[in-house]
Amino acid sequence: MTIAFSESEERQELRKQVAKLASKYGREYFTEQARKGAKTTDLWLEIGKNGYLGINIPEEYGGGGGGIGDIAAVCEELAAQGCPLLMMVVSPAICGTVISRYGTDEQKRRWLPGIADGTSTMAFAITEPDAGTNSHNITTTGRRDGDGWILNGRKIYISGVDEADNVLVVARTEDAKTGKLKPCLFVVPTDAEGFEYSRIPMEIVSPESQFQVFIDDVRLPADALVGDEDAGLVQLFAGLNPERIMAASFSNGLARFALGKATAYAKERTVFKEPIGSHQAIAHPLAQSHIEIELARLMTQKAAALYDAGDDMGAGEAANMAKYAAAEAACDAADRAVQTHGGNGITQEYGMAGLLVATRAGRIAPVSREMILNFVAMHSLGLPKSY
Repeated sequence: MTIAFSESEERQELRKQVAKLASKYGREYFTEQARKGAKTTDLWLEIGKNGYLGINIPEEYGGGGGGIGDIAAVCEELAAQGCPLLMMVVSPAICGTVISRYGTDEQKRRWLPGIADGTSTMAFAITEPDAGTNSHNITTTGRRDGDGWILNGRKIYISGVDEADNVLVVARTEDAKTGKLKPCLFVVPTDAEGFEYSRIPMEIVSPESQFQVFIDDVRLPADALVGDEDAGLVQLFAGLNPERIMAASFSNGLARFALGKATAYAKERTVFKEPIGSHQAIAHPLAQSHIEIELARLMTQKAAALYDAGDDMGAGEAANMAKYAAAEAACDAADRAVQTHGGNGITQEYGMAGLLVATRAGRIAPVSREMILNFVAMHSLGLPKSY
């Protein structure tokens, strides 16, 4: 017997309610806040107040007790309304997941409630100037100092540090001299002595900024270490798989937004007596984007389902594929939306051109499309490692 695929009624209702909330703000609010250097704090706090921000966090710590599929749905629906909140990928999905799975009871009580309701944001710092995609080259180190730790290092392209109370920093223990990746995760307060950051000017129109981070002899208590010092790799990937799933949802939402705007314009804009959407040169690319978006969404939902079922290996493959497919779909949808709008597509009034840079970032971060292709070639197809 064939059973038609659909999300649960609860998930569908979640999407509906988030979309309704986000539509009160919309793209104009998002871009206006970005262009004047303001934040989307009102939207962020309202999402938290309604229980959507911490929907993946355990109920006993103020969350909704759901899975990564639920928080991914929230992320997608916000982006689909023109309000793609990058810190959703970082604070509840990466940091919230890692702390929920590996933090002590005291750490969970300290950090999870604020992440869940939006009153205390946590950033995530892994990328370094001289490491980039190669996490094995991370040089940020933590060494024991009495009962605590001293942390030193540099990070780059770290999102939302100016909005965060804490940063979950990926470092490595100082005795890791063999070159083998042995990451450790430390929660570092952004107001800690020796912790500084500077904003990186970006072309993306977004209220959320990117930063270079400087960590110089930052002293941390023993309980700043999250999880087991000797099991860092497993703990790190507990956050990276959700990161890819959320990045895919982020791109899927942007793609839906771009396609929706293009489709509406194609129905209304009349040239040569008929709406331009009646011409196959316009209609076919938009139809193609619809197909690509739906395929990417299905893979994203598969990745989330595998992760929530505890299949970390299966989720890793699916999450990478989903992130790749969603980024490609979003880039194509944005490009086609600009082309559909013609000259209007590169005006601020119609807001399409900014999507070109926003969606293009999905091919680069949080992991490049080339590294995903390397992963699939090696792990899915069994080809020799190429790097």
